Amino acid sequence: MNQQQAQIELEPRPSPHWNLRPQDTPISLLVIHCISLPAGQFGNSYVDDLFLGVLDTTADKSFADLAGVRVSAHCVIFRNGAVRQYVPFQHRAWHAGVSEFDGRQNCNDFSIGIELEGTEHQPYTDAQYQSLVLLTRQLMQDFPAITTDRIVGHQQIAPGRKTDPGPSFDWNRYQSALKENR
Repeated sequence: MNQQQAQIELEPRPSPHWNLRPQDTPISLLVIHCISLPAGQFGNSYVDDLFLGVLDTTADKSFADLAGVRVSAHCVIFRNGAVRQYVPFQHRAWHAGVSEFDGRQNCNDFSIGIELEGTEHQPYTDAQYQSLVLLTRQLMQDFPAITTDRIVGHQQIAPGRKTDPGPSFDWNRYQSALKENR
């Protein structure tokens, strides 16, 4: 099986934090984010708990600001390359917040949000790039309005407010891999 035919396995973990997209709104943007809880720590259940709405905000003092927060992403790609899907792609996940792309506000309405377990200043793993490329190809096939020029980082749709996925994300590597074996 070549890379184009490969399908990414998505582990479903239904989040309660989603709603319907506005009617007749095609999905046309992919937003890349990063997350770690606590900051810089990986391999625990806190990211999962946040998106499932069950995070114990007393578990770490850095979680205090997350009390009552209702947030989700469509998927998270963990350090080992495993992908969990929290919100079906057809539905609106709550990942972008106050945002704008190409003169259009409320990016959650027309985008898919993918989180990479990581930080803005620590390299992402080979497994994450491999999974991200496979998932992106699948999304581009399923939602043809998502083109390479409509794949952005969170910082590009919320400048001054967000900085992820940050300088540690290798855009050239990602975009070059998307073009390979197509």
